[in-house]
Amino acid sequence: MAKIEVLLPQWGMGMSEGTITTWLKSVGDSVTEDEPLAEVEAEKVEETLEAPATGTLTEIVVPEGETVEVRTVVAYIETA
Repeated sequence: MAKIEVLLPQWGMGMSEGTITTWLKSVGDSVTEDEPLAEVEAEKVEETLEAPATGTLTEIVVPEGETVEVRTVVAYIETA
């Protein structure tokens, strides 16, 4: 088992932070790589945060409505 960090990506050069608007998955849910995990508002644009790995979403670190800087850990996925 490996614990994978889900980081808030930097989608644009001017992007410094993003707000998690909606989590599309819950703790305990199975996720596959590249599957949408959350909706993020950044630079007034809605982006979709995708899973970096296949496994189980074990922890959500950043709740909906919270704004964090790019490359912040927002969740963890455990891989089998």
